[in-house]
Amino acid sequence: MASKVFRRKRIQDWMWGYLMVLPIVVGTTIFSIIPLIQSFYLSFTKWGAFGSYSWGGLRNFERMLADPNLALALRNTFVYTVLSVPLSIAISILVAVLLNTRIRGVAFYRTLYFLPVVTMPAAVGIVWRWLFNADFGIINHVLRLVGIEGPRWLTDPSLALYSLILVSVWSSIGHNMVILLSGLQGIPSVYYEAAEIDGASNYVQFFRITLPLLSPTLFFVTVTSLISAFQVFELIFLMIGPDSLVIRQTQSVVFLFYREAFINMDKGYASAISLLLFIIIMAVTVVQFRLQKRWVHYE
Repeated sequence: MASKVFRRKRIQDWMWGYLMVLPIVVGTTIFSIIPLIQSFYLSFTKWGAFGSYSWGGLRNFERMLADPNLALALRNTFVYTVLSVPLSIAISILVAVLLNTRIRGVAFYRTLYFLPVVTMPAAVGIVWRWLFNADFGIINHVLRLVGIEGPRWLTDPSLALYSLILVSVWSSIGHNMVILLSGLQGIPSVYYEAAEIDGASNYVQFFRITLPLLSPTLFFVTVTSLISAFQVFELIFLMIGPDSLVIRQTQSVVFLFYREAFINMDKGYASAISLLLFIIIMAVTVVQFRLQKRWVHYE
């Protein structure tokens, strides 16, 4: 009798468990797995007029190998990622450490740094586009007051991409800071107390205690930041625009996907581009999980 009650209770627990994860499974299937399968199929199709398409085999992938726009988009994406992610994480660590101390108005400063996260990307892009305006923007106006002629931030082909990186770093600090701050607050204070008794300086404590114990949180921030950087689109669309003269020097892989899918109406080639980006992100993520054994320290 007791075994039957136990078995019935166990089945009920399983049913409730599956019921709780059912919405996530359904949502992931509808919005992730099915679109991924469809993109994989469409990457082998050739699209014609009025939305008609036929089987094209490897035609889209052969086109990718000879497409200079894709090569330039890959270059822009990698430059954007390599520069924005380390800089954003480094500043976020510094801000998180400073806001983890007992300073006056710490709650206000935490809120201030987090504001860009809750601000709509459209608003962020429009405001920064106005700030970077070469003729009427505040940044160049301030530079003129001190006798410096400001550059054309968003129309200079050699500078536009770096202007986007600057905005990206600014807008991502708050998100990374909150996550890193939670990791810092999870470090037991006894380690720092013991280090102070041994005479360790703040510099030694940071590199010997803070960074090693913060490494799991730092690993999570690194993975998510890289994935987000590889998928950059909003800033380019809002600050540069598809008709800008510098769009080739700033467009990312996702922006090229948007152009091919919704402007050129070649969804087959666009699906091949998205599949390539998926493979790149997957490869980079796998490498990170392999390398994390060397620098991530779990208590």
